[in-house]
Amino acid sequence: MIKLTNGTKTITRSKEQYEANLNHFKMRGYTPVDSVKKEIKKTTVKDISDKVVELKPKKKKQGKRNEQNYNDESKEMVKVGMG
Repeated sequence: MIKLTNGTKTITRSKEQYEANLNHFKMRGYTPVDSVKKEIKKTTVKDISDKVVELKPKKKKQGKRNEQNYNDESKEMVKVGMG
């Protein structure tokens, strides 16, 4: 049996089946696990801090209008609508 991986999924197949369908497995991105070596990269604080995106401050919403102005505007709208 031979283990094959495409990076995310690992499958096991017989050696004969793998050799018979070698082009099929290569086309699908599968390679033997032994030939795939994972690189372990050590990260530093500087690398991480370079990738951090600072968020923009949220815009402040306007407060409620005072009721007197709101009522005056609504009365004007009524007058214009009937006029």
